[in-house]
Amino acid sequence: MAGVVWTYQINDEILANHPMPAKPEPSIAVIGCGHWGKNLVRNMHGLGAVASVHDRDPQTEAAIASEYGVPGRQWPEILDDDAIRGVVIAAPAAAHHALVHEALLADKHVFVEKPLALRIEQAEELRALADGRRRVLMVGHLLQYHPAFLKLKEICSSGELGRLRYVYSNRLNLGKFRTEENTLWSFAPHDISMILSLLGDDLETVLATGHAYLHQAIADVTTTHLSFASGQAAHIYVSWLHPFKEHRLVVIGDQGMAVFDDGEDWPSKIRKYPHRIDWRDGLPQPQKAQAVSVPVEADEPLQLECRHFLDCIETGATPRTDASEGWRVLRVLDAAQRSMETGRTVNMREQSPAGHDVFIHQTSCVEQSSEIGSGTKIWHFSHVMKNSKIGRNCVIGQNVAIGPAAVIGDGCKIQNNVSVYQGVTLEKGVFCGPSMVFTNIVNPRAEISRKDEFKPILVRRGATIGANATILCGTTIGRYAFIGAGAVVTKDVPDHALVLGNPARHVGHMCACGVRLPDGEWEEADCPACGRSFRQSGGVPEAR
Repeated sequence: MAGVVWTYQINDEILANHPMPAKPEPSIAVIGCGHWGKNLVRNMHGLGAVASVHDRDPQTEAAIASEYGVPGRQWPEILDDDAIRGVVIAAPAAAHHALVHEALLADKHVFVEKPLALRIEQAEELRALADGRRRVLMVGHLLQYHPAFLKLKEICSSGELGRLRYVYSNRLNLGKFRTEENTLWSFAPHDISMILSLLGDDLETVLATGHAYLHQAIADVTTTHLSFASGQAAHIYVSWLHPFKEHRLVVIGDQGMAVFDDGEDWPSKIRKYPHRIDWRDGLPQPQKAQAVSVPVEADEPLQLECRHFLDCIETGATPRTDASEGWRVLRVLDAAQRSMETGRTVNMREQSPAGHDVFIHQTSCVEQSSEIGSGTKIWHFSHVMKNSKIGRNCVIGQNVAIGPAAVIGDGCKIQNNVSVYQGVTLEKGVFCGPSMVFTNIVNPRAEISRKDEFKPILVRRGATIGANATILCGTTIGRYAFIGAGAVVTKDVPDHALVLGNPARHVGHMCACGVRLPDGEWEEADCPACGRSFRQSGGVPEAR
């Protein structure tokens, strides 16, 4: 119960009638204990939440574990421990998608440092997976929890500055140099997050430039320009090749201006400038006024952010920087990166729900908030509902219902008369035979609403589900598994398993090419069709 202050009145009668509740046990594992992760460990430990830590460097892990008196544990061990309710991930950005994906599949709540992922479709997948499994997924956009930024946002919302015209930010320093990402991806996410929070996300165009000096392929300095449909604008200047540190956000309104300068002491972090522009003889004349410091209560933003994550776990509240907010920031980062690479302005309006070369039959309905990958075909009388995600080169047959908020990976084929409900996630290359059924409630009644009891279904890469088969909710179908026609799946199906009957029974193994492997126990075997070699471990074939 994060955020609870444990105070008790010492009174025998009260204690006899109302026993004190037990203080909650630590239930958070921190993954990554390096440059930034150690700060997360410190704050989570201060909140009494750290149960264990993990780092890919055994020496780093051991040092942090010893400093805070908690065990260092391996990642699979953490995932398997039901006492670990949530994980905090501070790994390199390239590892974020895989770690978050695995944690959500293990039913952990997740707080991941920015960015949520490196690709938009990965962020969409994680967002849908978290929604389907009813887990908290929060992105570490730290400045959204900074008391000074919250005060600035309050000033802007109050109308003190009038209508906001433009915003600009400088995030500059000497180092820390990185070789796995450029300054855009390292520094700018915080500023993009703040600017979208102030101006909204109705973006029209993104234009970015970058220059590399220390490494041929990694930009040390980037400038990003954002134009909004309302006529507002913003720009972001970031560099790790700068002679001094500057973290400054400037907001310009038609009735005043304000500055958030994180390099100042707390009494001066927020300043209002009640400047005015008067018109004389048709010419604008500035009327300067004295700057006014705005009081802000000092508090560590990272501790507030950590406490927010714990509170969201306890209450089920949506995080201020949830997966949707992380996706919006990632969308701008992606556009800025493409702009730098091509030298062209990216028109955000052209990024419509349907990608290039999408075929949607005139009898089908695709709601605007859904997204369809290029090369996908949607045939007669199908309905794609809001917030659904369909990957590239999929084939959706006749009379198929998808969503809301279902996720279908690249290259899937869904035959006629199939409904893919909310909470269902199909990974890449899944085949759904005609009239097969996904369920979302264990014990449905027409007279009783049980929408809050939906259970997710995950179908892993390359699996095949035969005609008229039924998949009960709450189950996972393993990679390249094969569900026979008419089978009723009531429990998880291992990778490469062949299951038949009602209830479905495990009767053999299948190669990824769709051909049955030899029956019985064996250590090694080759597929008779494609020649792929397998080793059997614990009854589950693994390709060699």
